[in-house]
Amino acid sequence: MEIRTVRTKKELAGFIDLPYRLYRRDPVWVPPLRSDQWHQFDPKRNPMLGHCEYALFLLQDGDEVVGRVSAFIDRLAVDWWKEPIGLFGSFECVADDSAAQMLLSAAQQWLVARGMNAMRGPWSFASQEWGLVADGFTPAPVIMAPYNPPAYNGYLTRFGFSKVKDLLVYYVDTREGYTIPEKYIRLTTRIQDRWKINVRSMDMRNLEKEVASFVRLANESISHNWGFYPATEEEGKAIARDLKPIVDPKLLLFAEDEHGKAIGFAMALPDVNTLLKGLNGRLFPFGWIKLLYGLPRIREYRMWALGVIPEYQGKAVDALMYRKLYEILSRRDVRLEINYVLEDNYPMNNALDNLGAKFLRRYRVYQKAI
Repeated sequence: MEIRTVRTKKELAGFIDLPYRLYRRDPVWVPPLRSDQWHQFDPKRNPMLGHCEYALFLLQDGDEVVGRVSAFIDRLAVDWWKEPIGLFGSFECVADDSAAQMLLSAAQQWLVARGMNAMRGPWSFASQEWGLVADGFTPAPVIMAPYNPPAYNGYLTRFGFSKVKDLLVYYVDTREGYTIPEKYIRLTTRIQDRWKINVRSMDMRNLEKEVASFVRLANESISHNWGFYPATEEEGKAIARDLKPIVDPKLLLFAEDEHGKAIGFAMALPDVNTLLKGLNGRLFPFGWIKLLYGLPRIREYRMWALGVIPEYQGKAVDALMYRKLYEILSRRDVRLEINYVLEDNYPMNNALDNLGAKFLRRYRVYQKAI
């Protein structure tokens, strides 16, 4: 076996194709669209690459690709964290401990050579796709959520990684009889009346302006969260472009104060993974038909983002937006996955417990001094 750095389009194709081969008989994995995977590594489509220095590594056994990993330095993250922490991701490997160690060693050596003193991951070139599944390997992952076999956690710990943060996932399902507790209806009604807060859906006619508001609110509301560093306006536009074909504008919410100033946001996405199963990452020749006719019938969703600016935190504005989402979705008889919540975000974890959400999954981000 030998490590090779991806330099050609053919090698990048081998890098992208590996998970489709490794997981082709896995009943849980959902093959993402191959076009989306190519876009992650295209600077014209993924503005995150504009502030990253990165390398992609393949592990080959003869002519066969048996592993892959990325190593990268996100200059925005390093500047914000004020620590030389390098990142790794896209980790996939055959069931072979020595192969895994070769891949992780290649990523580590690349980061050390560029002055990093810690290595954190798995971390993706896509927004907030962090961590390995450490608990709750079923059901299938939702849209924009990672997946891995249990063995990957052992590969990392044997290489010297340890947990740096767990990310928790919850769900509610009206088909299992879930209803929002009555006390939250009363609480949010009082909050709305007291603070004169209005919750509205996104105006798709002013998409560019609305996206800029989302980016501003996200940067302002979660700046104290672990792992945060500012998103750029170009990244916000790219996310909006990629999600526009599938989003339901009614589920993209703004909370506004009595003067019309946006003070919070929430975003729920239809889980298109329920439609991608069996397509092997390709929309043609017939996958697009399944997607076109399936989108209006989706009954599974992911709460992907929620935030409130600091001066309104602790005033139950987040509960008010959750109630609004519930009122919209409950008419459809649905399952909503809340993905993800930092393990030490005690107010949010307690609120979800009080709302009757059930624990589903744990993602784990690892770190190692190098």
